[in-house]
Parts: sequence; structure tokens; C-alpha cells
Amino acid sequence: MKNIFLLIFNCVFLNINAQNSTVIQVNDTTINSNIKTDTIGKVKPAIDVVMATSAIIEKQDTINNKVTDNKTIVANEVVSTPTHTTTIINEDLTIISDDNYAKQIDDLWFNSLENSPLNLESELALNTVVVDSDLTTEVLKERLAFLNSKTPFNVEYNESLERIIKSFVKNRKERYGTFLARSKYYFPLIESELAKHNIPLEMKYLAVVESALIPTAKSRVGATGLWQFMYQTGKQFNLNVSSYVDERSDVLKATEAACKYLKSLYKTFGDWDLALAAYNSGPGNVSKAIRRSGGSKNYWNIRHHLPRETASYVPLFYTTMYIFEYADLHGISAAETIIQHFETDSIQVRKQITFDQITQAIPVTKNLLIFLNPQYKLEIIPVIDGRNYSLVLPRDLIGQFVQNEERIYAFAAADDAKREKPLPKYTEQNNRIRYRVRNGDFLGKIARRFGVSVAKIKRWNGMRSTKLSIGQRLTIYPRRM
Repeated sequence: MKNIFLLIFNCVFLNINAQNSTVIQVNDTTINSNIKTDTIGKVKPAIDVVMATSAIIEKQDTINNKVTDNKTIVANEVVSTPTHTTTIINEDLTIISDDNYAKQIDDLWFNSLENSPLNLESELALNTVVVDSDLTTEVLKERLAFLNSKTPFNVEYNESLERIIKSFVKNRKERYGTFLARSKYYFPLIESELAKHNIPLEMKYLAVVESALIPTAKSRVGATGLWQFMYQTGKQFNLNVSSYVDERSDVLKATEAACKYLKSLYKTFGDWDLALAAYNSGPGNVSKAIRRSGGSKNYWNIRHHLPRETASYVPLFYTTMYIFEYADLHGISAAETIIQHFETDSIQVRKQITFDQITQAIPVTKNLLIFLNPQYKLEIIPVIDGRNYSLVLPRDLIGQFVQNEERIYAFAAADDAKREKPLPKYTEQNNRIRYRVRNGDFLGKIARRFGVSVAKIKRWNGMRSTKLSIGQRLTIYPRRM
């Protein structure tokens, strides 16, 4: 209160000239105030500047240090009450502003979500469990039978599965604690898509097996994303790859594509276990295993006729399902959670903007932006005709972005104009070609010809060295012909 009265005294009794830049001294903190006129030429009352200044001081801690000692207060509108929009301008020409009434609505909505079952952390805090000291075969059989009773998967006990479960429970607690933490963000989104496509919700555990819930994960042969799509399979389900964006790492789009693929595999085999096996090794290998087993359609009967990796794939899926369902009984708890899915929201981007520009415009860290928007390979969100690209942010920052959207885009455009080196040109990967190695070819020469890197050619073809032989066929996704 002392600060407010001191401000009023300075503004009213020291006769501040509203047309000039004024320095207000508050507890040894200097705030430079540029008092401007509104669109109809009225001078902003000094008392309104005091209100805006007071609001900024009170909000200083909540804006994550975006307000520093020297900031310019901008009055673009005449403020009639202390509850009107507060606007400040940062040293890098970015503007932070929010409508208080809209913010109150957001706060009420957010509080209702936080106190709902969507908040997985509050749900876990209510549970008190007794940790198993030893997992006996009898107990494991009972638990697997219970899981089998509530899922369309064939969760059957066998000694091989028991060995894997006991080994993982003993040796991989910390790793699964990390998976549990990641699942708080990814599982609600995945479950929503699975339910929409009428796929068992337990299929969410497949994303753990495939990628450890890392949307930027890449295999040695180039499979990418939560669901590990190869380029061509991703293209089949409308996952596009460009110089800026890899939609296989877009959690929502890739999950939708995975649902369509799994649904088509189930339609082919009529069994979710076989659909899982086909997801890993391809339908052809599963049909061969069925023939070699005498026509059996039970995964456990054809398992030994499948490729080695696929033979352990479904048991790993069941092990992950078991550990997630009984994590608390084995003393496995989630590591620190970055953010939960209900705490986020998205907005469609209308003009190109970089992650660095976003972090200057609103109080969000770059690491969090990368976590929430993993599909943008260069940390740039492009705007392309016929494509919709969105920005995911913490829910409490969406309002700030929307309120200042045009100003933020204007700042981004001005920032781009100052660049000495222009941003990379947007290009899309074309359909693949099969290139036949000729005399005199080497990987660097081939890479330059098609506008790609040597590393990518090696990854697309599962190559561990750069050695080539004449007549060898290479799979290439050219950027130019």
C-alpha cells in the first residue's frame, strides 16, 4: 500500500507531464513510463498509469521474470477501471497482455479440470498400497488371469512371460518410473483416439514398447515417432515429412495413423495379438508363421515361427501392460512429471514463427516448447497453403498468445527481417525412388545429386558403412531430382 500511495503522490502532486517520458521511482526500482494518447487523442489520466503500474508490480512474480527493472508501460486504450486489460511491452518489442475477464473464465475452467479425474497426480495421491516383497508364480497367474478377463488380448501365463516380468520388475523400476511420468501427458490423448476408433485402450502400451513414449525416437532403419512409422508407411496414412515438419512425431496425427493401421490389421487377422505381431514384422511374416504352424491362429502357437524380434514383441507388450497395471504394488512410482495433458491447449498458427520468438513473447521455456511440439524439426512453425500447423502451449498461456497474436506475429516478422541468413526453404520429401549404383558412384556423390545427406541414405537402407557395390539398389527419398 505504501508503494501505491507513493506512486499517487508522484503522479498527482508532482504534476507529471503526460506528453513526455516520465521516470517513476519505486523502492529504488526505476520504471520508465511512455504515456501515449489513445486513438481519439485523449491523454491517459495519470491515475490510470498508477493502476497499470501497480498491477504490473503485483504480477511480476507470475510472469516468470519477463518484467525486469526497466520496462515501458504502453497505454493503447483509456483505462476506466483497474480490472481492464493490462499491457506491457518487453525490451525485445514483444507485448504481453491479457483480458482479465477472459482470464477469470480460464482460471475457473482450469480449476475444474485440476480437481477432476483428469488430474492423474491427485488420483495417485489418494491411493495407499502395500508393496509386494516377492512375486510368486501363483500371484502372477491370478493377476494375468484378471487382466485377461478385462481385455480382448490373450493374456495367458507361460514361463517365458513370467521370466520377463520378474526380470523387468526387479531391474527396470527406474525406467518404468520414467515411462509412467511420460504417460501422464501422452496416454489421455492416445486413449481418446483409441476409443474413437473402437480399439482396446490397452493398445496404448504399444507406444511404450515402440518408442518409450519419446515422439522423436528414431530406429536405426529410420522408423520415427511414438508409433515408429517408416517413411513409406507414414505416407500411406497421410503423415507428411518436410524440411520443417515430420508428422510422424506429431503425437495426435501419428496416433490417428496408428489407429487406422492397427484397425486394418485387425480386420485382416481378426485377432489383436496377431495384429500386434503384424504391426512389428508385417502381415507377410505372420501369414508365413500361420502356414508353418499348421494353420494355428493363436499367437503363442505360431510364435516360434516368427522373426526373432517379433517373437519377443508381444511378450514385451504384455510385460509393459502388467507393470503399468500393477506398478504401485511393486513400488514403481512415476518420476517427476513435466506437464499433464489436461494442462495444455493448442492454437492454429496463422503466420510463421520460431520457438525463440515465442519464448520472447510469452513466459515459456524452449525445452517445454520442444516437448509439447516435437514435430517441428527446426524449431520453426511454418505456414503452408493446404496445411494446418498448430502450437501446443500450457493452457494458462494460450490466452496471452491469443490476446497478443497479431503483435507477436508482427514482432516475429520484424525479427526475421533482421536476419543475415534467411530461414531454410520449405521442401517436402517426394515419393521414394530405387537408385542403382553405377561405376564411379559413392555415397557423397549420390547424396548431392538428390539433395539429401549421406547419413539419411545409410539410415534408409540400414547401412553401417559407406561401401557400395555396382548394381546395388538404394532406397532414396529425394529432395530434388
